[in-house]
Amino acid sequence: MTLFARPVPIFVGLGFPMDVESVEAAFEVLNEWSGSRGFAHAAALAAVRAALLGGSVSAAHSAFEAFASKVGILAPEALEIAAMRAAEEWLSA
Repeated sequence: MTLFARPVPIFVGLGFPMDVESVEAAFEVLNEWSGSRGFAHAAALAAVRAALLGGSVSAAHSAFEAFASKVGILAPEALEIAAMRAAEEWLSA
């Protein structure tokens, strides 16, 4: 298993937190991704595949983190978005 220097915290499923700690785990998340498969997904998948073949683990980490941020599953950002939506709903009620 090829570990990241630090995990990437994401939300999966119905908002369950998960730390993606390795290149292999990132590959699994990307491979099973059912949302939009745009540029960020393709770039992250390419970087993770390269790391699986001996390429840069740091580049794979950065690309996966950028993907998670872009699609709104990066845990700290997802919490902020959820809090903003809840506040907007409360204020408009």
